Amino acid sequence: MEHVPPPAEELARLDRELAELDARRAQLLTRRAWLLAALRPPAPTAAPGWNPSAWGAPPSGRPGTPAQPWGYMPKQPSAPRSAQNVLLTLGGLLLAVAAVAFTLVSWGSMGIGGRSAVLAAVTLGALIAPAVLLRRGLAATAEALAALALVLTLLDVYAVHAVAAPDTDGLGFTAVASAVLAVLWTAYGLALGKLRLPLPAAVVMAQWPLLFWAWAAGAPALVVGWALLATAVLDGVIARWGKGPGVRVTACVGGSAMGFSALMVGLALSTTASGPLGAAAPGALLLAAAAAALAGAWRAPKGFARTGGVVAGLAAVAAVGGVPAAALSDGWRVLAYLLCGLALAGVVRAGLPRDAARGVLAASGAVVAGALVWALPSLAAVLLGPVTLLSDVWAGSPEGFRSALGSTLPWSELAAAPVVLALVAGLLGSAYRWWPSVVRIAAPLGAREETPKPDAAGTPGAAWTAPPGAGAPWYTVAGAGARRRPSGAALRGAAGAGALALGWGALLLAGVVLDVPYAVAVAGETALVGGLLALAVRGAGSGRGASAVPVTALVGAVSGAVSVGLLSLASEGAAYAVFGALTVLFAGAAVRVGAEVPRAVFAVASVVWGTVLTGFAGRSLDLDPHEAAPLVLLVPALTVLLGARLRRNPVALPVELTGALGALVAVGLAVSDAPFLALVLALCGVLAAGAAVRPERRPVAGYLAAALFVLATWVRLAASEVSFPEAYTLPVSVPALVVGVLRRRGDPEASSWTAYGPGLAATLLPSLAVAWTDADWLRPLLLGVAALVITLLGARHRLQALLVIGGVVLALDGLHELAPYVAQVAGALPRWLPPALAGLLLLVVGATYEQRLRDARRLKDALGRMR
Repeated sequence: MEHVPPPAEELARLDRELAELDARRAQLLTRRAWLLAALRPPAPTAAPGWNPSAWGAPPSGRPGTPAQPWGYMPKQPSAPRSAQNVLLTLGGLLLAVAAVAFTLVSWGSMGIGGRSAVLAAVTLGALIAPAVLLRRGLAATAEALAALALVLTLLDVYAVHAVAAPDTDGLGFTAVASAVLAVLWTAYGLALGKLRLPLPAAVVMAQWPLLFWAWAAGAPALVVGWALLATAVLDGVIARWGKGPGVRVTACVGGSAMGFSALMVGLALSTTASGPLGAAAPGALLLAAAAAALAGAWRAPKGFARTGGVVAGLAAVAAVGGVPAAALSDGWRVLAYLLCGLALAGVVRAGLPRDAARGVLAASGAVVAGALVWALPSLAAVLLGPVTLLSDVWAGSPEGFRSALGSTLPWSELAAAPVVLALVAGLLGSAYRWWPSVVRIAAPLGAREETPKPDAAGTPGAAWTAPPGAGAPWYTVAGAGARRRPSGAALRGAAGAGALALGWGALLLAGVVLDVPYAVAVAGETALVGGLLALAVRGAGSGRGASAVPVTALVGAVSGAVSVGLLSLASEGAAYAVFGALTVLFAGAAVRVGAEVPRAVFAVASVVWGTVLTGFAGRSLDLDPHEAAPLVLLVPALTVLLGARLRRNPVALPVELTGALGALVAVGLAVSDAPFLALVLALCGVLAAGAAVRPERRPVAGYLAAALFVLATWVRLAASEVSFPEAYTLPVSVPALVVGVLRRRGDPEASSWTAYGPGLAATLLPSLAVAWTDADWLRPLLLGVAALVITLLGARHRLQALLVIGGVVLALDGLHELAPYVAQVAGALPRWLPPALAGLLLLVVGATYEQRLRDARRLKDALGRMR
């Protein structure tokens, strides 16, 4: 009878046989490929022009590699060109060193004829050799000899000055020599066009003739500036029409250095001029530099065009603004430059190329930013200066605004600061108000830019959309790798926010510059806070709560409230008036505003100001800090009542948390006196219990109330120097445990922590604290027995609170009893034994780590299943 295997066994057998067949097939195919390779005749040597596609790929070629002719041997790579260049460079360097040594050391041992013959022969040979080498195709060697020839020409110049014209002025001779060498090297480079070194070297040599000429002639700094500018213009011409990238790059670097030096000379002369006439000549130099930079940017690539526009704009501002600035005092000069910088905005109608015009606008923005940076430190002094009043609260009203700040800034030299802020704020406000007109005027600068077209694979390039109106972005670029540009709405919001912030700062600075009376300053800052609150409420209520203007108004209102609050600390009456007004203003704003986030901020700020008012009340009543602590709890009590009224309103939680911080401040004030601290803790417990009446606050507030009551009891017992706290804690614990038992009967699902936790903690924890300082044995024994019973009851009835509290108290009590014996044994043991035991314990725990981890998880799960 034939045995038929089960289907699963038969399938496994078939799979094994198929795998064996596949392995055997792979071996046979490999052997076949080797035999074909052995029988194939050798391929002919590859000749120039062979066609790789006419040959088959080698049988053992890797997938994905390009096909090569069968038997093709790649040509051995020649020596790296880098090694050849190193050798040639070292050779040319050694020859140059030898020439220098010969000129400086051995020159004096030869006669005039020998000297001339040697220099002429060597220089002529070094100049002719590259031409011969280039015809033979030795370009690298020719380049090295050309470098040697250039060095020799420098030595020839030195030799001519040392022998033929030793009495001539060195600077003048250097100017002439550099000009001659620049011309000769240019001609030599043009004659041997394949050489890359002579023409850039000629550009480098062309940087010095005018500068050394002005230096040799003892020309004033202005003439030196013109020489530097002329050299920079020459470099610009070379960079525009020069031959080869090396020449153009060298010219760009040289032109940048020379142009920057010319600008620095003109700027230094303009800022130090004694009057408008003295600033006119440096201004002409700066204007010429601006014109040269703008001309260079006219047809330059994008990045260079914008850089040229920036340089041109800054130079024009320095030139034009320097003339009136020379006639003004130091505090007002910045205004002249600011007006000129703002005038640059007219470039949008000047017909300049787009990139150059953007560069000029960037220069205008840089000038405005510089003026604001100059003015903002004084504004920071106004906002932060009242901090000094914290050290001497209610010392008396100062005479003026400046004396209240306590700042040492030279306010007479900062008279233009509010004008600068007001001017920029007015322009930004105008742009915000008439934004469609601004977009229409600036439309040429947002013209279409080149965008990548779809590639061969069909991947779309970046697309653009033109601005349909005032609220649309100038252009929005979409697609992979496209840059995101800010939208028109975002730009308009930024303009409005800037106008609001700078206008507020201008008003504050105006009060300091004018040194208004202290009362006027306080009233004015409070009124500004009210105005900012109105703007924030109006902006948030109109559905634009996330825009920049209402957010800026909100931030300004809060920071302004802090500043004026600090400023009011100089006078008792001013402090009450300001913080009372701030409390009302922010509370009213919280009621009127529609958005949730501003409402929460306003409500929290109102609670903070109200808490400060209660602190002022304690100071006015001449109360000590711990005596004033209960007064501070008035505002937290109001926040609890307000939270009960607001219920699940999103503002309720921030308000209650702020009130809790006020309660924490009250606790801090009462720390110095234990009886008052117990009273404050008990009052805080009452407030927490009042919050726990609400179901949504009960999980946190209930435990907090119990903890505060227990803590208040401990503090009171410690303050009364009670040595037997059980007489006071047991009458509290027994009723609390009875209430817990009744609660568990009515609601078996209630947590044991809620039912029994407060009652157990009220007695066990104070007794444990006293037991640790008790030298007698009776209290620790009774406490240990009670903790053991509670622990066993918790384990028997699966009550988590009883098990945890009883176990912790029992462990700590036992540790207290064993501590003297442990210390005695530890003193008797050798010093090496405790570290050894600790190491052994770590090894055991590490070896059984997984088992210990599982035990810990089981213990955690067991505790979690308890109630």
